[in-house]
Amino acid sequence: MAAPLLQLSDISLTFGGDPVFDGLNLVVQDRDRVALVGRNGSGKSTLMKVMAGLVEADRGDRVLAPQTSVGYMEQDPDLSGFATLGDFASSALEPGQDYKVEAVAHGLKFDPAGDVATASGGERRRAALAKLLAEAPELMLLDEPTNHLDIEAIGWLEGELSATQAAFVLISHDRAFLNALTRATLWIDRGVVRRQEQGFKAFEAWRDKIWAEEDDARHKLNRKIKAEARWAVEGISARRKRNQGRVRALADLRATRADMIKRQGTANMALGSAQTSGKKVIEAHGIAKRFGQREILRPFSLTVQRGDRVAFVGPNGVGKTTVLKMLTGEIAPDEGSVKLGTKLDMAVFDQNRAALDPDKSLWESLVGDKDMAVSGKADQVIVRGAPRHVVGYLKDFLFTDAQARAPVRSLSGGEKARLLLAKLMARESNLLVLDEPTNDLDVESLDLLQELLGDYEGTVLLVSHDRDFLDRVATTTIAMEGDGRATVYAGGWSDYRAQRGKDDTSQTSPKVRKKKEKDKPSTADSAAGLSFTEKHRLEALPGEIERFEAEIAKLTEFLSDPELFTREPAKFQKATDALVARQAALDAAEEEWLTLLERAE
Repeated sequence: MAAPLLQLSDISLTFGGDPVFDGLNLVVQDRDRVALVGRNGSGKSTLMKVMAGLVEADRGDRVLAPQTSVGYMEQDPDLSGFATLGDFASSALEPGQDYKVEAVAHGLKFDPAGDVATASGGERRRAALAKLLAEAPELMLLDEPTNHLDIEAIGWLEGELSATQAAFVLISHDRAFLNALTRATLWIDRGVVRRQEQGFKAFEAWRDKIWAEEDDARHKLNRKIKAEARWAVEGISARRKRNQGRVRALADLRATRADMIKRQGTANMALGSAQTSGKKVIEAHGIAKRFGQREILRPFSLTVQRGDRVAFVGPNGVGKTTVLKMLTGEIAPDEGSVKLGTKLDMAVFDQNRAALDPDKSLWESLVGDKDMAVSGKADQVIVRGAPRHVVGYLKDFLFTDAQARAPVRSLSGGEKARLLLAKLMARESNLLVLDEPTNDLDVESLDLLQELLGDYEGTVLLVSHDRDFLDRVATTTIAMEGDGRATVYAGGWSDYRAQRGKDDTSQTSPKVRKKKEKDKPSTADSAAGLSFTEKHRLEALPGEIERFEAEIAKLTEFLSDPELFTREPAKFQKATDALVARQAALDAAEEEWLTLLERAE
């Protein structure tokens, strides 16, 4: 067997308290596609930084195969010293290779010319992802790469990673993304890292089996301790000398039980329904919105009934949040009308985390909320109409006593999302407005939120880029695809895609497009006869073809300089070799696309 790309041996790491890891061992092999999973706060990002060599362990060895390059995409990249996002993304590339950044920037939907000083957190993260993809290392470490990407960009990235020959380790909360890409799973649970040679699809069954075995072993140990303790009380006085070994064995059993690390339970989330609203929750007639020359929404009508779960999908910046605010009366449409139903109690989850002050403690964030404050009580909050101690309520959302006094800025993204849910769920409501609530939540929290929404008696308006979550929750999907268009479809994400069909014409090369339009059915219709992997490949190939065409265009433009060969012969040769390679890759991708399409037919 070939030597692994990366090996960690006997890794121990603490940050001034309990060990994050102790005696950790893992390997990453060539062309591995690994999901790294675990609860929020379990140490996934820390482990990835150890793998990248950015955090040094207290003990243990990190061995990287010779001449293996490692790239790390972090959640909060440091862009200091760079003027533009493109400068940062291309900083490790050789001169003349900026086209690589521009090619991936198109797929990720970010502007390389964007000013670093004014860039949003999402733009910074997309620049970090573009940097990693452009560099194309042998081992890619990706920490939540889908956060701040819309569904189209997630699909593009999925296609890129499915086609890469590099190994990668992936942290993500997006089930569909993990299911499509991973072939092995690393699971961090209470400081222990386990590996299974199956992708994320098999993770939950594996996890539940291990937990069931733990519970069975703990139950047997408790029964044995109980029996031995009874013997110690009833029989030890008669034969004290002879049974000292058994007494010591009982002490060892108790020590073993004490060493068992208790699993963290699931968050004790709950949604409280207020009074029943009227049957019609929202009636919108011919509403439209424009900002300057930009058309957000053409005249659009919608009726939302009590109990509906309405999801809004579409690219970032298309206006989903604006439409939500029009439907809930926060902003007025330019034309048309919105009528809200009777007896509405609305609760809103804000994707921008505006309800959280980073300098306040978690305690202050809850006690200082006017909707939760208890007059004259600095340590209590109103939760669904009844007073609760603030720390006790925070524990329902898996926060510790120490975290209650810590500033909000110290929380991870998933913990901030849980804190927002704590504020949201303290209110009784019959209309939930959830603007990207799934960002950063771990799998267990997502499962629980989905179950709560399923049991919720009120109405839900939802924006999310998590395809699996949309399928599980939405009963109606409104697709916003640009130019002010909004179309209503029954069901969730998969239902919308099936009803709409996929017109990939705009994403394919002229040669492929001509062939397809001439005598081939649509990709969505044809894919029915293919395996899951082949369907996914058929969907991903148009994006690859587009990328190769963009790279070829950039290389051709670069080589068009008549003085280049004389001035910089080495660059000329590298660009020429790259152009030949890209053209061969384009031809192969087009041929594969046509072959799969014919097989599907």
